[in-house]
Amino acid sequence: MKKTYKIEVDCANCAAKMEQATKATPGVKDAVVNFMTLKMNVEFEEGADPKTVMKQVLKNCKKVEDDCEIFL
Repeated sequence: MKKTYKIEVDCANCAAKMEQATKATPGVKDAVVNFMTLKMNVEFEEGADPKTVMKQVLKNCKKVEDDCEIFL
């Protein structure tokens, strides 16, 4: 399953950090963060619950970029 989320991030480097943090989260198969459109496309692993996984993604992203936001 794939979903798109609106994000708020200040710079392209921060967006790249968010992308890496998202990809490292269990339940995420792949992720792409587009700084220009401020969107995050997330592909979830089979059987993963998107709401639960995205809560963890947000926590992981806050660790690398504390002023980022993902609108769940």
